[in-house]
Amino acid sequence: MANTDYMKKLEGVYDSVRSKTDFVPKVGLVLGSGLGEFAKEINVSFELPYSEIDGFPVSTVPGHDGKFIFGYIADIPIVCMKGRVHYYEGYEVSDVVLPIRLMIKLGIKTLFLTNAAGGLKDGFSAGDLMLITDHISVFAPNPLVGPNDPEVGPRFPDMTEVYNLKIREKIQEIAYENDIPLETGVYCQLTGPTYETPAEIKMLKTLGVDAVGMSTVVEAIAARHMGVDVCGISCISNLAAGISKTPLSHAEVQQAADEAAPRFTRLVTEVIKTLG
Repeated sequence: MANTDYMKKLEGVYDSVRSKTDFVPKVGLVLGSGLGEFAKEINVSFELPYSEIDGFPVSTVPGHDGKFIFGYIADIPIVCMKGRVHYYEGYEVSDVVLPIRLMIKLGIKTLFLTNAAGGLKDGFSAGDLMLITDHISVFAPNPLVGPNDPEVGPRFPDMTEVYNLKIREKIQEIAYENDIPLETGVYCQLTGPTYETPAEIKMLKTLGVDAVGMSTVVEAIAARHMGVDVCGISCISNLAAGISKTPLSHAEVQQAADEAAPRFTRLVTEVIKTLG
């Protein structure tokens, strides 16, 4: 991340945002496919469409509004990405993680990642929530490939604990206290945009993957590189190919997210209150 042009781009989007708001968030929240309704829980101070940020990548996926929401959950200042950008949309992976690096420059100390994912783990059902305990990243481009700036992060960052253990324990405690069923597991990001074949799902399950999707891992790597604490929750939107008896569709993802929304909203809200 020492590429001069990229650093100029990051500074440019930062300056563009700062010309519109001086809000300093402590927590960054990325809302995955179908989970955008959570934004209604935010006491909004300012909204900023990605299209109004000079040089910023714009989400093209249905169900992703494509805007930053600055505001509060209780008294915790947050910035929420309502819609993310994906590698499969044709962006370079450096642009995919640009929003994460921007949120860190704006002030966040904790990044809360969410996504819709296909479930591989035995016993999973559509609508389940899964706390991400670890990830497998070998199938998506690593966002740290290229020159490294030691002032941003180390050349070879340790990934022993990508998803902060103390925060994970707190999330499990909050889920228990609120009677919210919460699974745990390993998440894997593939590039998409195709859903996986049954053979690919069989391979992933053999490797120890519990849920699979098209986002999150590269964002988590970029955040850990910059020293930010990370946590993540997957909404199991469907059973993966070869497990599900029906063809996979984006509509199915949205339907499962809608059904999980009340539990997801309650859990994420209560967790964020502890992250200030």
